[in-house]
Amino acid sequence: MNKNEQFVITINRELGSGGRTVGCKLAEKLGVKFYDKALIKALEEKYNLTIEEIEKLKGRKHNWWSDFDRVVSIGPSITSNYYMPQKGDESGIITTNDMFRAETEILKGIADEASCVVAGRSGFHVFRDHPNHLSILIQASMPFRLARVMRKQNFTEDEARKTIERVDKMRENYVKKFTGTSRYDTRNYQLVITADGKTEEEIADMILQYIG
Repeated sequence: MNKNEQFVITINRELGSGGRTVGCKLAEKLGVKFYDKALIKALEEKYNLTIEEIEKLKGRKHNWWSDFDRVVSIGPSITSNYYMPQKGDESGIITTNDMFRAETEILKGIADEASCVVAGRSGFHVFRDHPNHLSILIQASMPFRLARVMRKQNFTEDEARKTIERVDKMRENYVKKFTGTSRYDTRNYQLVITADGKTEEEIADMILQYIG
């Protein structure tokens, strides 16, 4: 990946690995925007960005996202600082084909407009043919993940373990349904990082060193 040209970095991560925070820090260090599920979902809901509406926007102008970005406020205020899938939030299973297509078009519109960092949302698949794309997987051991989720959410170990298992299943189902591959297949990534023994800052710096 050439950071001196327009790029997109996608980060798939295990819950409790700190991958979302890494993505935020990396985007800040690179001076680009960061997007994740919470923001994409908020955009869809707030601005009714269904696949039908997106097709209408694309039909009016060549670069539909550029026009859209100029008339709406997209920033930290639209989403929370820490996204934790809640019990009953089974979007990884019930997401429809049209919803996936809408998310894909939103992400492609974002990346067409400017360099960015994207966490989750099967970004490794969406941007697999992008000419300047770096795909990253951040994982961690179960003890590391448990400790982080317990600390962040004030969960007991049992609550943290059940949440991790549920979210792992939900995300894997989502990826398999819409990409035909596993999010654990390392052939989908150029860089795989284990978070154990590292801070989010250190991981972000490792990625910067890898980019060069």
